[in-house]
Amino acid sequence: MQHLGHTRSSHRRDHLLQTPDTFVRAPLPGMQKATAIVHVAPAAGARFTQYTAGFEPGGTLGQTAAERFLYVLEGSIRVAGKLVGPGGYAYLPPAAGERIEAAEVSRAAVIEKPYLPLEGAATPATFIGAEADVPAQPLMGDPDLLVRALIPADAAFDFAVNTMTYAPGAALAMVEIHVMEHGLLMLEGGGIYRLGDAWYPVTAGDFIWMGPYCPQWFGAIGKTPAKYLIYKDWNRHPLD
Repeated sequence: MQHLGHTRSSHRRDHLLQTPDTFVRAPLPGMQKATAIVHVAPAAGARFTQYTAGFEPGGTLGQTAAERFLYVLEGSIRVAGKLVGPGGYAYLPPAAGERIEAAEVSRAAVIEKPYLPLEGAATPATFIGAEADVPAQPLMGDPDLLVRALIPADAAFDFAVNTMTYAPGAALAMVEIHVMEHGLLMLEGGGIYRLGDAWYPVTAGDFIWMGPYCPQWFGAIGKTPAKYLIYKDWNRHPLD
């Protein structure tokens, strides 16, 4: 319900907070029995596109010339002939052509970007994984802040996708300012995010885009862990 135009959503030069009350759903070209909430795209200044796809049973995504990463939020989706459930994910290289079809009512986070090849490195192949199978690593030695890297540590990949889980009260050790941009989907819990010079309460379901050099910091608040899925461009020279 709208309250006289009020929303937590905010769009500034170097960041975007998009909250569920402002989501707009529409099919993208090639989608069948599916719709997309486009969270960020080049129109907002990003160099990638991220959206949440909602599927009816049998719903499919269209083909794309871009590379694609898919993380299942709810339901089950068949990718390259394999059934992927919640917490499962898939990477598909540029123009892969593999069919993506929902086996039931489902939702997935989808990231797409033009692939930047690296001289001497082969284009990555399709792979499918499960977050539960990825070992958690403490960030900067903090056992209350755990990172799971969903993309292999291979320079052939030009981006990374991680999940980050914060124990209640845990926080980043520093305000980060760097050349990489982020797409972030809050999966569980909540807290406070500093973006630029603004401070925002955030909770599960919110999406954040952070542009290059946007000051950023997060602290978890509440009695349950906070968790998010986060994208960053990686492994390429800033001039590329």
